[in-house]
Amino acid sequence: MHLDLNCSIFNLNLGSAEKAGRKPAFLLDDSFLVNEMMPQEIIDRVGQLAGPLLLSEGIELVEIQFRREARGWVLRLYVDKEGGVTLEDCAQISQEIGRNLDVEDFILTPYILEISSPGLTRSLRTKKEFMKYCDRSIKVTTVRPIENRRHFKGKIRGVEENRIRIETDGGEVIQISLSDIAKANLEIDPFEGSRRALKRMKRGDARG
Repeated sequence: MHLDLNCSIFNLNLGSAEKAGRKPAFLLDDSFLVNEMMPQEIIDRVGQLAGPLLLSEGIELVEIQFRREARGWVLRLYVDKEGGVTLEDCAQISQEIGRNLDVEDFILTPYILEISSPGLTRSLRTKKEFMKYCDRSIKVTTVRPIENRRHFKGKIRGVEENRIRIETDGGEVIQISLSDIAKANLEIDPFEGSRRALKRMKRGDARG
C-alpha cells in the first residue's frame, strides 16, 4: 500500500492508498459488479465501520463515495472537524480506516482509498447540517419547481421542522422542504469574513 498526500486551498485531498482487493472485478457497467457487492452496499458497510471510529476522534464523516473513475474504483471519504482537517489528520485517518478495511476485507475489487475534506463548498443534506451553517450563503437545486424555478441562491435564515428558509440575494424569502432538495452546497462569499469581523467590532463598541 502506498500513501499519496497533497493539499490545495479549496479542497483537501489529503490521503489516498491503493488497495489490492482479493480478486479482479467483472464489470457490466459503472455501477454494478458481478458476484460482488453493489456500490451502495459497500458505502453502507464502510459507513458502519468508519463512522464510530471517526466519531471517537472528534471527526465528522460527511460523505462516502464509491465509484469507478479513470484510474479505477475509488473509495472516497469526506471528513471534517471543528477548525478543519489537517494533512496529518487525513494521513492518520487513511491508515486507520485502511487497516480496518483490510481486516474486514469485504471489498473484493481493487480500489483506491482516498480521504478528503469537503472543502468550502461542502454539500449539505441533513437538518443538523443546515442548522450548523445558518446565515451562510448556499446554492440549492430542488427536485421539482418551486415558484416556477428549481435553482436558488441566498442565505440560510432558519430551519423549521423539515423545511429551510432561504433569503435570496433579492431579499425574497423562500421555504423549501428537505425532501424537495436534490442538491445543496455552501457558496463561497469573499466578504463574509469581513462582515462577521465588523459585527464583532460593533458588538464590542456597544458593550464598551
